[in-house]
Amino acid sequence: MTGELRRALRRLRLGTRLALGLGALSLVVFAVVGAALTTYMRDYLTNQLDDQLGLAQVAQSRSIADTGTLEGKKYYRWYYAVYDVSGRAPELRSPEEADDLPQDIAPLTALAAKQVSDGTEVLRTARLTGRGEYRLRACAVKPGVVLVSAAPTDDIDHTMRRLIGFQVVAFAVALAALVEFGRRMLRRGLNPLSDMARTAHGIASHDLTESAARLPVRADRRGGGPEVEELRTAFNTMLEHIDASLAVRAEAEQRLRRFVADASHELRTPLMSVRGYADLFQYAAANAPEERDKHLTRLRAEAARMGVLLDDLLLLARLDAAEVDAPLRLREADLVALAGEAAAAFRAGHPDRPLTTASRPDALVLRMDPHRIRQVLDNLLTNAAVHTPAGTAVSVEVARQRDTAVVRIEDAGPGVPPADREKVFDRFYRVDKARTRDRGGSGLGLSVARSLVHAHGGTITLESRPGSTLFTVTLPLPPHGEPHAAVNGGSRGPVL
Repeated sequence: MTGELRRALRRLRLGTRLALGLGALSLVVFAVVGAALTTYMRDYLTNQLDDQLGLAQVAQSRSIADTGTLEGKKYYRWYYAVYDVSGRAPELRSPEEADDLPQDIAPLTALAAKQVSDGTEVLRTARLTGRGEYRLRACAVKPGVVLVSAAPTDDIDHTMRRLIGFQVVAFAVALAALVEFGRRMLRRGLNPLSDMARTAHGIASHDLTESAARLPVRADRRGGGPEVEELRTAFNTMLEHIDASLAVRAEAEQRLRRFVADASHELRTPLMSVRGYADLFQYAAANAPEERDKHLTRLRAEAARMGVLLDDLLLLARLDAAEVDAPLRLREADLVALAGEAAAAFRAGHPDRPLTTASRPDALVLRMDPHRIRQVLDNLLTNAAVHTPAGTAVSVEVARQRDTAVVRIEDAGPGVPPADREKVFDRFYRVDKARTRDRGGSGLGLSVARSLVHAHGGTITLESRPGSTLFTVTLPLPPHGEPHAAVNGGSRGPVL
């Protein structure tokens, strides 16, 4: 039965269970208060009856002492017994009236003997056979004479029964009102929890629109106090994190789909070219041997281009995965010398484009992967050569700003349109959609450059306007102390 009751209670709502718990606690409090009040009232009425017995016995004792008879006032249903106690046992005198003594005289006699042994007034409640509960009082009238009076307690019992009945009714009404009022108040206070539960159910059922509606954090008529407001705030914060996580996840999935689609598209072209040149090479080998070397050269070029594309994709994937063995081999290297080598290579590969260089420090040594930073510089310079007309001036500057090393690569080309500036670092993005792949590249150069710079803890930014396109690469310098002035046993790098 107890187990069934527990299961039934578990099925109730939290507010109802709390209200029932409050009712049980209130019932205990009411019982204690009622018992204390009943005990106090019985003692009070009993003391009043004792006082009444005492006053009556004072007058009756004076009458017995003066006249030897009970001439004092007698009360209805009261009993009186006079004992001579000069001997060993109390001897009852003959009553003056037949109604003065009850049929059961033993309790009165025992009380008289008790008074003789104690020598003081004695009070006791006893049950007289056939008459009910009586309050007995014994006192010495004069030496050798004891008066015992008995008063009924019916009025006290009747009053107590009425008091207990009134308490039961009053406490029952108060308890019912308290439980109902408490249930309503608790339900009202727990309304925010119900709102949270509905929102959580909506999220669990993939109805993500529920998460967009935040729970109001304010003390209103539906509020549940500071604790519930703290829970609301925590719940809203959780929803915001879920929204942000879902947005990031959706963006990552969209970016992944776009990346896979673009990669498939970019790889399809060289693969088709490889297959086409392979067919041409096979045909030339059988029918036109003089064309065989030309087709073989083109076949190797397409294979090399596809290899570069795959290398860039692999590098980006490893950088995105933040692998422990990230493709960086860090060591101390001179950024000024590295920029000088990149500038020299650019001049050799693009003699038709004037290149100016500038360097404020003679050497700027920092911890980096020289091969990857050189790849960044080459990509930026190649980008300037590919996307500007022949003869466009290009400049490279290396400087130090506080705790960072800065490389600025600027060209005087037409610039990047404002709508494309935020997308130039996206993978497979081309500003000129009509540009061929042979001239425009795969669209991974700037993405690789940004990923490599971020892997070094730096930043890369673009500022563009007609007549000027500026890429700024910022790399952190070693903390605590000036960068080294020389590398490899004091040999200085080439000045730009």
